[in-house]
Amino acid sequence: MKGSSSSPTIYLFRHAQTYFNRDKRFTGWLDSRLTPFGIKQAKKIARKLRGKKFEVAFQTSLSRSKDTLREVLRYHPECRKRFTDDRMIERSYGDLMGMSHDIYKRTHTPEELHRIRRSYDYPPPGGESIKMVERRVLPFLRDLLAYMKKYRVNVAISAHGNSMRPFRRYFEKLPIKRMMKLENPWDDYFEYKVKV
Repeated sequence: MKGSSSSPTIYLFRHAQTYFNRDKRFTGWLDSRLTPFGIKQAKKIARKLRGKKFEVAFQTSLSRSKDTLREVLRYHPECRKRFTDDRMIERSYGDLMGMSHDIYKRTHTPEELHRIRRSYDYPPPGGESIKMVERRVLPFLRDLLAYMKKYRVNVAISAHGNSMRPFRRYFEKLPIKRMMKLENPWDDYFEYKVKV
């Protein structure tokens, strides 16, 4: 499949709100479904992307990524291929997965919570640091860029809050400190042109 784009484009977005997001739980690799509000957010992203064109879409194996992408693809019959790639799956929170932030705060200081959530190279117990997430996202990104240049296709990516950080750092040329302060919205997207 060869596209016709002289300047292939990535449309990157985060999955919409899940029950664990709403309840402030460490989600990570656990599969938490979209809330009714999350479904509305996914529809909002879909409406915003309605006028764009893309031939290929990527998701992870988690339902929140798939369900958000499903809403987007309702407007895109031109999208002929959908791939699942867990190199861009959410960060693993290890032993903390499923735990509420409130319960964590009962036995840990606010500084420890901040360190878990915002440190680049500090992993939660049994989990991943953002540095570790970046190590698996960057090879995915290299493969993606090679694919887009070869086939000249536009691509939609339904990612996760923490796996989006390395994408944005790469395309927006951000230092680590700035990347770690990013808040990725549940109802919007980022657009990046790829040089061929």
